Amino acid sequence: MSLAGETTEPAPVTHETPLALTRRARRINRALAEIYPDAHCELDFANPLELAVATILSAQCTDVRVNQTTPELFATYKTAADYASADRAELEAIIRPTGFYRNKAASIIGLGQALCDKYGGELPRRLEDLVKLPGIGRKTANVILGNAFDVPGITVDTHFGRLARRFGWTRETDPVKVEHLVGALFPRQEWTMLSHRMIFHGRRVCHARRPACGACPIADLCPSYGIGEMDPVKAEALLRPASAREAANLAAARKAAR
Repeated sequence: MSLAGETTEPAPVTHETPLALTRRARRINRALAEIYPDAHCELDFANPLELAVATILSAQCTDVRVNQTTPELFATYKTAADYASADRAELEAIIRPTGFYRNKAASIIGLGQALCDKYGGELPRRLEDLVKLPGIGRKTANVILGNAFDVPGITVDTHFGRLARRFGWTRETDPVKVEHLVGALFPRQEWTMLSHRMIFHGRRVCHARRPACGACPIADLCPSYGIGEMDPVKAEALLRPASAREAANLAAARKAAR
């Protein structure tokens, strides 16, 4: 979920009124909803505990790699008590492919112990409780709330923060400030799906180092248009749709925007 080594580029300067900014932001969200109707958390999980553990593993690691690792992990450790009593060496061996496995193992074991000691082995449903748990920061807490408990939350990972600045929604780089400023632009019930759509678009079109500007279907709404590949053919080659449906939606949206 988090990418290492991403640089922070200057955010574009816009001269919109707050009302104009809100309207443009919501137009972008509506456009992304049409392009990515199936946007979702791309970590595999079957319950809140699995999501919490998978999200801890996703730090500085791709969701694909995490999803390759968690089947064995989840088959071995099924409850908070299992993680609390886990043999550290065995746990580290399983999660080693996700990187930083020693720190992650410590967080996961600590999480299991804290859940058993304070919450009867279950994940709490309040952000203020979640962020006190080992390995659970605000981003992870919002992932859990939005996807396991249906409590709206904004997940400011590297993709979300990058796009929020490129779209001119904020110039802030602090994730908590980004969360609050962007959240104020949208109805609360949109926060979780907005997060998924932004992350999808960041992975598929608006890449960190070479955004596909010339093939972006929301280019007319983006003040950063032009910072990436402008040639339509070369830009289209940069697109990374995850399915035939996404590819078709991107093509249709580009055509409609012309």
